[in-house]
Amino acid sequence: MALTILVFTSGFSPFESLFAPSSNLIPRWADFSAESKEAVNQNEWNSFIQKYREESFDGITRIAYHRVNLEDHLALKEHLKYLQSIKVSNLNRDQQLAYWVNLYNAATVSLVLEHMPVESIRDINISPGLFASGPWGKKFLRIEGEKVSLNDIEHGILRPGWKDPRIHYVLNCASLGCPDLPKEVITATDYDSQLTAAARRFIDHPRAVSLGENNEAIVSSIYVWFKEDFGGSDASVLDHLRTYASKERQKELMKIRSIENHTYDWNLNSVPVVATASTGS
Repeated sequence: MALTILVFTSGFSPFESLFAPSSNLIPRWADFSAESKEAVNQNEWNSFIQKYREESFDGITRIAYHRVNLEDHLALKEHLKYLQSIKVSNLNRDQQLAYWVNLYNAATVSLVLEHMPVESIRDINISPGLFASGPWGKKFLRIEGEKVSLNDIEHGILRPGWKDPRIHYVLNCASLGCPDLPKEVITATDYDSQLTAAARRFIDHPRAVSLGENNEAIVSSIYVWFKEDFGGSDASVLDHLRTYASKERQKELMKIRSIENHTYDWNLNSVPVVATASTGS
């Protein structure tokens, strides 16, 4: 049987893509309180988003990391301390979903701020292991006495715990190829509509899928690395894309005959720093 290796335009190499984390529930985080009315205060994180999240002309949302002042950065770090003080097992399922998504996004932004200047989140090479890269494997959070990494949140809690592919669209990994940081915090009451809106926003953008020659598609690497979340086949990925696309986008996606390749941009999702000319006397 012949092995065909495609040429990737950006993102993981062919060998890296073979080791994309699988979805396995961490039993420790399966508990929840169905009758709980407890809510998590995300006002601080929401204020940060409103202040530093910017929608760019190319349709990609960026973060103005370079403009974050010390006071706001310290406030974000204090908010992360507050989130780590929450007893997550006392929350109901909807609150837990919102909690984990917001924690993931706030922690990712804080990590980037701690290591600026960087050109890519993969430059924050703090994960343990000889072949590890980036920050995702580092257990730098402590929840209910347990050390937790970003990988744990995404691949050990959210993906296997909810089995909802739309979760990918609200987790932001600080890269241009990643779905945008949501314009507001995810909430327990509105998460369903928020996830659907995020899915449409990403799928309607060329980052998700573009048509090449002979109507062969180039898709985001998300749909290859995590194909199991989208049904496990190219056909199911295409069906997912058509399901959540806008009506105009659906017409275009109906032309797709096959998935030819995938791509991902790991450049940092930062608002460009505009240099100002100095005036001499």
